Amino acid sequence: MQIGVLGGGQLGRMLALAGYPLGLRFRFLDPVAEAPAGQVAGLVVGDYADETVLERFAEGLELITYEFENVPVGAVTWLAERLSVYPPPAALEVAQDRLAEKTFFQGLGIPTPLFYAVQTHNDLLDGLERTGYPALLKTRRLGYDGKGQKLLRSQADVEPAWAQLGGQPLILEAFVPFERELSILSVRSRSGQVAFYPLVENHHTGGILRKSLAPAPATPARLQHEAESMAFRVMEKLDYVGVLAIELFEVEGTLWANEMAPRVHNSGHWTIEGAETSQFENHLRAVLGWPLGATEARGHSAMLNLIGQRPNTARVLEIPGAHLHWYGKAVRPGRKVGHITLRAAALDDLEAGLKKLEAVLAETPAAAPLTD
Repeated sequence: MQIGVLGGGQLGRMLALAGYPLGLRFRFLDPVAEAPAGQVAGLVVGDYADETVLERFAEGLELITYEFENVPVGAVTWLAERLSVYPPPAALEVAQDRLAEKTFFQGLGIPTPLFYAVQTHNDLLDGLERTGYPALLKTRRLGYDGKGQKLLRSQADVEPAWAQLGGQPLILEAFVPFERELSILSVRSRSGQVAFYPLVENHHTGGILRKSLAPAPATPARLQHEAESMAFRVMEKLDYVGVLAIELFEVEGTLWANEMAPRVHNSGHWTIEGAETSQFENHLRAVLGWPLGATEARGHSAMLNLIGQRPNTARVLEIPGAHLHWYGKAVRPGRKVGHITLRAAALDDLEAGLKKLEAVLAETPAAAPLTD
């Protein structure tokens, strides 16, 4: 059985590695010939919007999924008219537009930060009267890992931000004074079976995820139930199939939705070693209509992204419970090139291992930014 995957990044690579023990085969579509998934499966290189390329990609496939949510909705809809595509195109359409996404959340009774649609400079000024400072000005489409957004701390930041981002559809969001960032990973099968992973605590620097802790420490059961309720409402409304990640803010003991990702997610990488069934295997089980695997955590886990650096493999692996995943990508500043999962039976042991691991990573400086 061969599955097609739109996008050939590291998420697709890990999907294939999870699927091979299940007897599955894969074909990827990506515009870049050096896409990491091409190291482990067949890769069709071409434009997502080229119907000739789509025909070649789709030939002989059982179904199609994606590991990258910025695929043109028109291309996904074209494919969905010819064979099964999961998650459904409607989920992709909602997730690609931050305004549509926030509006969708609010329609389901899911709290979000205050937001305001911005098309013109006057819209921005009107919106700031509602949100106050600080606020975040974001592109409605494409931005990820902190790209396409500007923090407005005061009136002095407004004109530079507009000069950089103006002229395209934007959204202005009130800054949320959150205690911490969390994410909930859920999965829904074609049969309607649903499962949830424990809440994950995420730490970002410069808009890029650096570290995840799972299960999120000191998290009351009511927050887990609240997050599961949010994810369930989203999946039911969209008739969703596959893994869904929702990024959340914890604010005074409640949860607010930030964004959703209709795919396997960086904050779920810990599940490969740290859960009974990884997010990647469960995504495949879901889209194929197979029974979902258990999602319980196996002890405590931490995931560290390797961003622009390649540490000494032997030094990493000498730390008990450490597992290195290298994506086969060239090391460049700001680029996610791998991750390390650290697993321990007790939280104290995890924290001790993290100190050792962070010391090892400090021995290998990240690639220096390019200069003129």
